[in-house]
Amino acid sequence: MLIGQGTGLPYLLPLALEVLRENPMAEGHMYEGDLLSAVLARNPSVWDELPDLGRELCVIVSKLTGLPPDLQQKVELFLAT
Repeated sequence: MLIGQGTGLPYLLPLALEVLRENPMAEGHMYEGDLLSAVLARNPSVWDELPDLGRELCVIVSKLTGLPPDLQQKVELFLAT
């Protein structure tokens, strides 16, 4: 929830990527893939500040297939930036 609110991103995004490495469709408390969805929806400027994490996230999402349409759209938008 904090990632979705944009709170503490320099501290929380590295932890989120640890989880996503193991399970890209990890579920928080809402639905399968909600962590990935929250991470992907961050302002692109976040990834300018954390480029290593942004590159790692690109690797993670580029391997995903069969995503729900809304999550696939977020992946495509993220990869386009």
